[in-house]
Amino acid sequence: MNKTIITVVGKDTVGIIAKVCTYLAESKINILDISQTIVSGYFNMMMIVDMSGTDKQFNTVADDLESLGQGIGVVIKCQREEIFDSMHRV
Repeated sequence: MNKTIITVVGKDTVGIIAKVCTYLAESKINILDISQTIVSGYFNMMMIVDMSGTDKQFNTVADDLESLGQGIGVVIKCQREEIFDSMHRV
């Protein structure tokens, strides 16, 4: 499995989840886990996805999602699971 952590943060608007999930589905990236909250009008989502089904390179997906985020007014970041784990190890 090729796991990636995706975070989405920004002012809440209609369609954020739909647009991100549509991109992932069209790219054949499977969502394994998803958590989202809205606090005082600010949207925060964290997803764990499996990229083993896509033909796209990690950098392409990260760049595409960053551009998608800019278009809808949120910040979208991708991290490979092993890098995320290393950064958050106590």
